[in-house]
Amino acid sequence: MNPIDEAATMRKVYGRLMPLLFAMMFFNYLDRINIGFAALDMNKQLGFSPAVFGFAGSIFFVGYMLLEVPSNLLLHRVGARRWIARILLTWGAVAALTAFVFNDTSFYVLRFLLGVMEAGFLPGVAVYLTKWFPVRYRARAVGGYIIAGSFSAVLGGPLSTALMTWADGVLGLHGWQWMFILEGVPAMLLGLLTLRLMTERPADAHWLSTDEKHWLESTLAAEREALGGNTHYPLLRVAGDIRVWSLACLFGCALVGIYGLFLWLPQIVKSLGHLTNLEVGFLSAAPPLLGVLGTFLISRSSDRTGDRKKHLAFVYFMSALAIAGSAYAPNPVLAYGLLCVTGLFIYAGNPLFWSLASSFRTGAAGAATIALINTIAQFGGLVGPWSIGLVRNATGNFKLALLTIAAFLLMSTVIALAMRVTAREDETASLATGEAAKRA
Repeated sequence: MNPIDEAATMRKVYGRLMPLLFAMMFFNYLDRINIGFAALDMNKQLGFSPAVFGFAGSIFFVGYMLLEVPSNLLLHRVGARRWIARILLTWGAVAALTAFVFNDTSFYVLRFLLGVMEAGFLPGVAVYLTKWFPVRYRARAVGGYIIAGSFSAVLGGPLSTALMTWADGVLGLHGWQWMFILEGVPAMLLGLLTLRLMTERPADAHWLSTDEKHWLESTLAAEREALGGNTHYPLLRVAGDIRVWSLACLFGCALVGIYGLFLWLPQIVKSLGHLTNLEVGFLSAAPPLLGVLGTFLISRSSDRTGDRKKHLAFVYFMSALAIAGSAYAPNPVLAYGLLCVTGLFIYAGNPLFWSLASSFRTGAAGAATIALINTIAQFGGLVGPWSIGLVRNATGNFKLALLTIAAFLLMSTVIALAMRVTAREDETASLATGEAAKRA
């Protein structure tokens, strides 16, 4: 076998896979958060209270949680290419149909169905990356598509509010209706592209040389062997792993902040002054834009040091300080500036979380582990949007809601510092014994 330029091979893999995954993640996040921009007009036109809007934002996660583990197990069975394409096609269709909600119930039903159709996407992509990127390259790979969520939030504000402003009244539809349609259709088109362009595993990649395929497959196989990737794990055993619960609780607390803040961000920004929808859209872009920078810097630092725990604790602690400061800021300019600082740090934890979640196990056990972690963590999505809506209803402002988010981010910080991320010695010994018995 000829010598392999490892770095060049991984650049080739990154350049081939990341554009498609980036586009998927961009519209995935946009179709989750665009109700925040639609709410600037939709809530008034349809008579939705803050509590109704918050509950609709949260019920998405009920459907998501119910189907998360089954969806990821089916992905492992039928293959990432076909299953991810199915997810894209069906979630895009439901996202576009949200344009035709007409009362509370229809809003709840479509948001619930969006969660059902999207279930398994993020952990499925995380599993897919374990087939392509060795551990030492994985945080940057995860960051490469997770960062699309930040770009989605950056461009989503100007894009969504521009559609709402300029398409309003076309063919008798409101601007927010056109926004849902025109931001849902691209996900369906990406589903069709996925069937044509996504490569299932390195051995199928015609764009890699034979030696590059062999090096990548053998490197990944050695990592799977070290993690017991060929060992059968009952779901109950996966659920009994304290690392699963620690990481799920950590990310769940963080999601209270991530979804609680960014689904409500347009309305929080609008409450700071007399602003048009377009102005709100552009001002809402700054926090996630800084999140792109934070994600890039923190991911590289984490890969360089090999540390995930302390980096997670740092980003969530800084996020908690900034958002609590925003609640007490004496003027709107400082409050907005601190929201921007929150964005700088809060997004940066996502690639660290997915890197940790995908490092516990591989194969079918890895798919079940990632799905279970993400399913448990979605309690943050249930709590965040709805609780802010209830607090907003009760108090008439966002101060207590922002402090609640800060408290959950502090809990994420404590868990990150305290959790164990390596397997117990008895589990490692058991795996080794099992593998030795198979070879005997």
